[in-house]
Amino acid sequence: MKPIHAYVGCRTTRERDARGRGISVYTVDPVNQRWELTGICPAPENPSYLALNARQDVLYAVHGDGSELSSYHVDHSSGRLSLLNRQSCEGRNPVHLAFSRDGSSLIVANYATGTVARIPVGTEGDLAPVSSLVSLSGAPGPHRTEQAGSHPHQVSRYATTRYNTDWHIVPDKGLDTVFAIQWLETGEPRIVGHRCRSGAGPRHAAFHPMLPLVYVANELDSTVTAWGFDVFTGALEPLHTVSVIPCNAHGDTSVAGIAIDSAGRTLYVSNRGHDSVATLPLDGTSGMPGQPRWTDTQGNFPRFISLDPSGSYLYVANERSDSIIQYALDRTSGMPSPTGHAVHTGSPVCIVFKTIQE
Repeated sequence: MKPIHAYVGCRTTRERDARGRGISVYTVDPVNQRWELTGICPAPENPSYLALNARQDVLYAVHGDGSELSSYHVDHSSGRLSLLNRQSCEGRNPVHLAFSRDGSSLIVANYATGTVARIPVGTEGDLAPVSSLVSLSGAPGPHRTEQAGSHPHQVSRYATTRYNTDWHIVPDKGLDTVFAIQWLETGEPRIVGHRCRSGAGPRHAAFHPMLPLVYVANELDSTVTAWGFDVFTGALEPLHTVSVIPCNAHGDTSVAGIAIDSAGRTLYVSNRGHDSVATLPLDGTSGMPGQPRWTDTQGNFPRFISLDPSGSYLYVANERSDSIIQYALDRTSGMPSPTGHAVHTGSPVCIVFKTIQE
């Protein structure tokens, strides 16, 4: 079993009431699961969401609330980071990023300006200026403050065990719409959108590994929707929606992260306010989500959740209580159980893992 590196993105600014200092680099022991901090790469403005390239030698970060993203060289042995360059994403508040199918570009969601940018990546991993900028249009949802206009929140590429496509799934919280965007070799990108339930506020998506299904976590009404996806046309069809909070839950609550196990048996959704992870079984034939069960996150405001590379553990980043909590996953039910391991770090909002090569 090889050790792995974990990179933790965070909030750093006073406006976010944040306590983060930059991108934290950890070495994770595969035997005892202990996280050892090996360095912090300073970043002045919210290095919030992260992505590694296929070779795992360059890390990329969007700077939330700003208008740039950064590239960092990853040291082969220590995993430590050194800045390559920064580049404008030609929009405000970039919140998510993902690679194109061929790895030659990064796609970035600009939340505040309602645009999605394509940014070429050089042979050494450095960032070039924006090559394509897409504005998303549609009627805003009914929420006066959260849905004043287009707010794309994620740009994950639709790549699964069965399908490897150049479609990017873009949940737009402001427009109550889930878009599929395909950048073509020439000409304008292809955009297909489908409205969802009014006031749902689609935020993040996860993909079934074998079935053509997209699961979308809806931030504003605390639900998850299973969508059928046509990998040839980009068409989306809502099939089934389930609440991810208890019927007797009171107070402000909003969905944040979503994750799925590699076998397509279990879906996980984090609830801020309710401070829980909802675990939803997936039907073995249809892939439809069943009724959830809940696990306390042992912290405040669980913005991000992630499975480790082995699929044995779920990690929950509690942004407002400065902690990452580890849960072991039951092999039969998929239910998470706290292991007692906790990482204390300022305002965590994202985790990515890198396998250490011999």
